Amino acid sequence: MGDFNHPDICWRDNAAEHKESRKFLECVDFNFLLQVIEEPMRRGAMLDLVLTNKEGLVGDVKLRGSLGCSDHEMVEFRILRAARRACSKLTTLDFRRADFGLFGDLLGRIPWDKVLEGRGAQDSWLIFKGHLLQAQERCIPTKRKSSKNTKRPPWMNEELLGKVKQKKEAYRGWKQGQVAWEEYRETVRAGRDQARKAKALIEISLARDVKDNKKSFYRYVSEKRRTRENVGPLWNETGDLVTQDMEKAEVVSDFFASVFTGKSLSHTAQVAEGKGRDWENAELHMIL
Repeated sequence: MGDFNHPDICWRDNAAEHKESRKFLECVDFNFLLQVIEEPMRRGAMLDLVLTNKEGLVGDVKLRGSLGCSDHEMVEFRILRAARRACSKLTTLDFRRADFGLFGDLLGRIPWDKVLEGRGAQDSWLIFKGHLLQAQERCIPTKRKSSKNTKRPPWMNEELLGKVKQKKEAYRGWKQGQVAWEEYRETVRAGRDQARKAKALIEISLARDVKDNKKSFYRYVSEKRRTRENVGPLWNETGDLVTQDMEKAEVVSDFFASVFTGKSLSHTAQVAEGKGRDWENAELHMIL
């Protein structure tokens, strides 16, 4: 949100007069952003904007008059989202607190020759699995699965984690008056420089080994991409911008139906069945 200073933009028609304003509109559309303010707030011009990347995230937008001598009106809005983060209910084995001595002792007491005598492979496996799970339940406790490690970037190592901890301690000390501002800034600068170097090194390594290790490269790229839950605004056949889910679904459906018609399918069949052409040329014409 803020004062973007583009008074010539008509957000209702998604049009603008000046070149810079049109570039700004293209940037907003390219990033799938929505502008939620509908009323002008400064002498009939809409300068202050609130942009969001998710429909329904921002609501209750109201203009509350000017503050002091300012000629802008205050904008009040609410972010409609859950205040509490959902806790993970998944559990996993806590091997750090496991009693492996007792675990081996319990499995060693079982006379496996007699227990598995005359059994087939499937029955033997089920018997072994039952005893193994019983011993696991007694000797290996469980804990709630944490998602902290899954969100850690690949370039974050133990040394950088120590730097982050030092930065937090320096900030806490500065707030309490125990650490000077220059010392705190130096700690922040050292940690930032080291993080940038580590990130650059791992990106160079991934780019250098992309031919031999494509999985790691594409995993890193996919983690950098932002996933979006909704489809951005679309233009219909009349040139109007649609933002409602049902309207966007109809636009996509009409476009799909206009591409896959009976005429195009019959033309594809004729190309595939034409004489004097091999299958490669037929497939090429089908793609074109």
